[in-house]
Amino acid sequence: MPLQPLLPAATIAANMAELKPALRRQEALVEANRCLYCFDAPCIMACPAGIDVPAFIKKIAHGNPVAAAKTILTANILGASCARVCPTSVLCEGACVLEDRDEQPIQIGRLQRYATDYVAERGIKVFSLPAQTSGKRVAVIGAGPAGLACAAELAQLGHTVVVFEKQARPGGLNTYGIAYYKMKPDVSLAEAELVGSLGVELRCGLTIGKDLTVAQLEKAFDAIFVGVGLGAATRLRIPGENLPEVVDALDFIDQIHTHPLDRVPIGRRVVVIGAGNTAIDAVTQSLRLGAEQATVVYRRSEGDMSAYNFEYQLAKHDGARFLFNVMPVEVRGSAGHVIGLRLVRTRAGADGRPEPIPETEYIEPCDLVLKAVGQEKQVALLRQLFPALQIDSRGVIAHDPLTGQTNVPHIFTGGDCANGGREVVNAVGEGKKAAHGIHTFLTKETATPLVQPSRLGAKQGSSGSGLLSPIRAHELVEALKK
Repeated sequence: MPLQPLLPAATIAANMAELKPALRRQEALVEANRCLYCFDAPCIMACPAGIDVPAFIKKIAHGNPVAAAKTILTANILGASCARVCPTSVLCEGACVLEDRDEQPIQIGRLQRYATDYVAERGIKVFSLPAQTSGKRVAVIGAGPAGLACAAELAQLGHTVVVFEKQARPGGLNTYGIAYYKMKPDVSLAEAELVGSLGVELRCGLTIGKDLTVAQLEKAFDAIFVGVGLGAATRLRIPGENLPEVVDALDFIDQIHTHPLDRVPIGRRVVVIGAGNTAIDAVTQSLRLGAEQATVVYRRSEGDMSAYNFEYQLAKHDGARFLFNVMPVEVRGSAGHVIGLRLVRTRAGADGRPEPIPETEYIEPCDLVLKAVGQEKQVALLRQLFPALQIDSRGVIAHDPLTGQTNVPHIFTGGDCANGGREVVNAVGEGKKAAHGIHTFLTKETATPLVQPSRLGAKQGSSGSGLLSPIRAHELVEALKK
């Protein structure tokens, strides 16, 4: 039968309350004073945006949240959203030296939120625009984290920037694709306004290739940054996938962000296909919207999940079921609506890939199927818009990782369309690096870093812009243990 809302608004609002509420002033002071203010701070190494974590925490401890916010936002214009959505337990907090002393790591994310919320709630400005402009114009395609970070950095370097976004609102997945209990869209939209306050022009509801051509952009601008993200959800390619209750997980999350919570239709028995962080967001929000049962099905083992462990534990705490080593082979329907998912048990084949076990099929009853099996690369779109652009074997834009420059000299890139899909803070770091690459391309000068270089920058091989080269969190943690 057709889906419908299941819970009253007040109940859903309580269910969707923030997981980590804001710190009160005294709580922030106590937490900040736990920090050891390490000179060779591993938390800085762990931040792809290069935030000087000990510096901003010390400013909070000294009762100066405005200065703390300036340190954060100068390094990461999206510091407010990253404070809420970054996997801090495997990035900065995961690298905190207090863990080696059997103590709780500093709550860096919540302290970062305390400082950024302080200035946002009071309308305190922490940026000043350059006295002179370069006369150069840069077009940014995509108002997601990478595009906004690139635009903000370029504006502070004195360039004129126009951001083009096909959606009605800026922010990308920060606005449309984050679990509601982690961050509300208003935070992302406020950050876009902050970028706009730097003189960046945001033009939403415009599709490049439809409303404007790339040739028009190349005629009007001196350089282009491509930050278009990833495409539609990967198809299952099984019978029944086109039934109305088979929905992309990101589209489901989008509905939560764009509709009143008590009007979001939900199934009583929900099955989520996939085991990444988006799958966890989908299954957990299904339960909080009123689903009586929500189940994650994954064709590999529990140890193969790509979701972070803290996300996995949250979903289990909320009552989510997990079925491992099962593969969907058909969505079953009746009278045009989903009634179940036919699964087959799997085992690792000779090549390590899951293979079905004969005669193990069974039906998992459900009335809503959410697909969280990844997003398609934007290969077709990129080749249509930029025929000369080199696409690598992964289906992403080939580029210099230190400058974001592509094989077409005036085109730069960053974010998911260049890295294949990583964290918000990775996109911010890449956007900033590209901004410095663009600045050098336009002026033939190396920009003075707008962010204090990490005290480990020289050791880690920074790009010369004060930004650390991206490093995978688990690699960092393992390196620190040695």
